[in-house]
Amino acid sequence: MLKDITIGQYFPGNSIIHRLDPRFKIIMTLIFIVMLFAGDSAWCLVIGGIFTLMCIFLSRIPFKMFVKSVKPLVPFLLITALLNLFFVSSGEVYFHWKFIRVTSDGINISVFMIVRIILLIAGSSLLTYTTSPITLTDAIERLLSPLRKLKFPVHELAMMMSIALRFIPTLVEETDKIISAQKARGAEIDSGSFMARVKNLVSIIIPLFISAFRRADELATAMECRCYNGGSGRTKLRQLKSGARDYIALAVVLIFTAAVIAADKIVKG
Repeated sequence: MLKDITIGQYFPGNSIIHRLDPRFKIIMTLIFIVMLFAGDSAWCLVIGGIFTLMCIFLSRIPFKMFVKSVKPLVPFLLITALLNLFFVSSGEVYFHWKFIRVTSDGINISVFMIVRIILLIAGSSLLTYTTSPITLTDAIERLLSPLRKLKFPVHELAMMMSIALRFIPTLVEETDKIISAQKARGAEIDSGSFMARVKNLVSIIIPLFISAFRRADELATAMECRCYNGGSGRTKLRQLKSGARDYIALAVVLIFTAAVIAADKIVKG
């Protein structure tokens, strides 16, 4: 399960999505989130799904990587869907037994919730899959640069966000190694009662925290050795430049968002 977590990973490539300005990709990701929640009809999800599949195809990243990004959340999606399915009482009743009631509204809410979250995860993953951490840091810093007038630590915030994304795969890999090491020592992590499993997590969490603090200390030492002192006086090796393809991509996202809103209004009459 841990090996399926792909959040924060970057896959180098030369696709159209890779070559887009990271600032535009961040803005388009935010618009994409609005697109998924702008309408309540099935046509809205269809349009959002078409847009997501189109972006996945253009990114040239294997589809299985997007499946892996969704796979760890499947149990939570199913639990949430079942709760909505059994406890939403509005709409036409299809099944009723004691306190459990399956209605048309419950089915619609469950299906919409699952599809929206899957599309949200798959579409949002494109941002980190196609953008390197360094480039993502520069983009976040440039987008938040107006806040510098308010004495807001823009560079430091962008650096912390990119480091957090960058170290998610590292911590996942470290957790997998700790679990394997504890199993080799005879720890029964996957067996026993629920409370026993919770107690066994202590043997994983404590080494993981120690490892995380050690890595943080090593990173801080490395940054100090390189005379890092924040964003003041720093220059950029690669300057972010936008082009016609960035504005075309932004226009396409806006067109799909407008289509979702229009479809929702047409369905609602």
